[in-house]
Amino acid sequence: METLEQIKARAEVAVAGAKIDIIINPGPSQQSSLLIDNEHAPAVARFLCDDPALRLDFCSNATGVDWLDRTVKKTVKVKKVIDGEEKEVDETTEEFFHGYLEAVYHLYSMSHKHGPVIIRMRTTDRADGARLPSLAPIYRSAEFQEREIFDLYGVHFDGHPDLRRILMWDEFVDYPMRKDYREPDDYEFEPTPHDDMLEKARKHYSPRPQLDGAENIAAGNGGELNR
Repeated sequence: METLEQIKARAEVAVAGAKIDIIINPGPSQQSSLLIDNEHAPAVARFLCDDPALRLDFCSNATGVDWLDRTVKKTVKVKKVIDGEEKEVDETTEEFFHGYLEAVYHLYSMSHKHGPVIIRMRTTDRADGARLPSLAPIYRSAEFQEREIFDLYGVHFDGHPDLRRILMWDEFVDYPMRKDYREPDDYEFEPTPHDDMLEKARKHYSPRPQLDGAENIAAGNGGELNR
């Protein structure tokens, strides 16, 4: 299979105006990816799917990623004059990055038996209503998985054929897979709370009223109920 650099170069030629960056993964998997600008992402995905040499016709996985606001510290060497003498010293700088959400897709070729090629799209921020174009019209297998990303991360996919919650119910508030999500402690939605959930729920339960002594039947008069 072609290298990411070769795929990037050919995709940018095939889709005029497309901007693609290679995101290096320094982890053990070494699976770097292609970050595609949102405007041209569907066209680039179509190219990857249909190109005879690539035929990346199967999306095995689509997932969301939440990146919080963060400050990155960098230490650089600078030259400064100290006591009349130029010296090289360490200087620490800070750079602030606004948070954003991503949708990441793993593409394989069923016909050529190669892959994965990992592509990703990125929102401008983490605000409610963050949007990305849907790739479900190209990769049918992404339909339910984009719904999961919508449900759990709050990314709205433009052009999705059936965008609605898939794991949480419609009235549920917030997005459970975001890194700043805090679970509620009332658990009113849990019909049979147990273990840790039960302990949290008990703080919100009203004391059980006396029901005309009915709670004592099992202890004293249970036999009469069986006659």
